[in-house]
Amino acid sequence: MTEQQIRKRARGIDRAFDILDHLRDVRTSQRPAEIAQALGAPTSTVYDLIGTLIDHGMLEVTDANGSVFLGRRVYFLGLAYRDYFDLTRQAAGVLDEITASTKETSQFCMLDGNKYTVALQREGSRPFRISADVGERTAIPWTASGRLLLGHLSDQEIRDLIPAEDFILPDGRQMDIAAYIAEIRRAHDERFFSFDSIVDTFTHCFAAPVYNQSGICSATLCIVAPKDDARKNYDLYKNVLQSAGDKLSKTV
Repeated sequence: MTEQQIRKRARGIDRAFDILDHLRDVRTSQRPAEIAQALGAPTSTVYDLIGTLIDHGMLEVTDANGSVFLGRRVYFLGLAYRDYFDLTRQAAGVLDEITASTKETSQFCMLDGNKYTVALQREGSRPFRISADVGERTAIPWTASGRLLLGHLSDQEIRDLIPAEDFILPDGRQMDIAAYIAEIRRAHDERFFSFDSIVDTFTHCFAAPVYNQSGICSATLCIVAPKDDARKNYDLYKNVLQSAGDKLSKTV
């Protein structure tokens, strides 16, 4: 292959992943023309790539209009990932322990590129139920975990990673980036962060790190609790999370 052909193929691969990521974000099937418009890509290119992805089982046609959504092969790839990386399977048991001891909703969270996502969740048993869409991509600065997962990066690397629009809060206010970075440094030192949720006025979020073998926070364990319960049980929830984080870090 010529260098030009290699670059063209690389761009095609990038665009194919853009299609998969887009469908994951919108969480509904779409026609190829809608996908092309959303991505700002040539319709003919998107049609060709969608055909290839369908042939490989990465996408499936969902209706007579030619709408497509993620295919079952994506699911099987996810199962293979889960089986290979023991951390995710170990995290499920740890979440069960956290929720059993606190009665609150617990979560295992990670970065997905420049976004935050809840990878696993156990709902609490209190009458006031709290849940989140597992796998949904969220702006990193809006989360308690977003103060821990970036602790190994420099100030400039943090600014480069996070899209400018993600520093705009749900109520339209502009986040103080310098103050956010200061919170990252404090959370890194204290191995813990908690705050009243930015996206939910009724809850308080707790987060503790899970470290990989390089000492980098690669995931977090979280508790999401009603504000009153969080105030009453603050020390308990903090201790439970930090102990669970230490336990899970040793399995990495």
